[in-house]
Amino acid sequence: MIKRILLTLILSSLLVQATAQEFWMQPEKFLLAFGEKFAVGLKTGENFMGEAWQLTKSQVENLTIHQIATSNNLKDSIADGEKNNITHIVKAAGTYILCLESNNAFSELQADKFNEYLKDNGLDDILDQRTKSNKFSSPGKEYYSVQSKLMFQVADKTDDTYKKVIGFQAEIIPDRNPYTLKIGDQIRFKILFDGKPVFGVRVKVWNRVDNRTTIQNIYTEKDGTLEARISNPGPWMVTVVKMIPSRQPGADWQSYRASLIFGIEK
Repeated sequence: MIKRILLTLILSSLLVQATAQEFWMQPEKFLLAFGEKFAVGLKTGENFMGEAWQLTKSQVENLTIHQIATSNNLKDSIADGEKNNITHIVKAAGTYILCLESNNAFSELQADKFNEYLKDNGLDDILDQRTKSNKFSSPGKEYYSVQSKLMFQVADKTDDTYKKVIGFQAEIIPDRNPYTLKIGDQIRFKILFDGKPVFGVRVKVWNRVDNRTTIQNIYTEKDGTLEARISNPGPWMVTVVKMIPSRQPGADWQSYRASLIFGIEK
């Protein structure tokens, strides 16, 4: 029993240390030949520069791979370690979405760090509530779940899989298949929370190319969408944090950290 408690505390500590960072799935390749093995590492870090995200199978709520009309559970395939945590061979050409949802984890940050985290993610409404309730100088306690989507392409045949709504509490949907885009193209993303478009949330659009990260901070319009321009090749990531009052004891807040990752060729 004591060992179990200690293990829980250690795992919680690992997650808390990375609370203000991003979490995502990073493939070795975004574009695969037919029959080629797909290999993905779990990453966390700042500035879209990742180190291993020490997420174990027991901390994963769901891991599924989707095409237009099909989905498969890959949770049992998760491997521990710092590289290639997920490997899979798909059996058909087309566009795919790999979806990961983590279990709810607890985080506690010092007041200044928590307030900074809220500001960085545009969560001004939460800052206002902390001020009005005289908790601005109190530690920030939250439960959070990571809800990450990775889009990749097998062979040349693109399809409408990108439109598929997975059903995450917080989810990002592109209006175009990323694997039909060219440098200079525009693309819109819709932010859903509880299945509905969200107005006025801050969304971060990241790109990593030539060892340099660019980031755009864009707020959603009334229909829950935002527009970005594909300015460079390389990995792209769209992230958003949605936070609401916690319904569970032990924390004031519940957050959902959504991400969408895809790659653009030169």
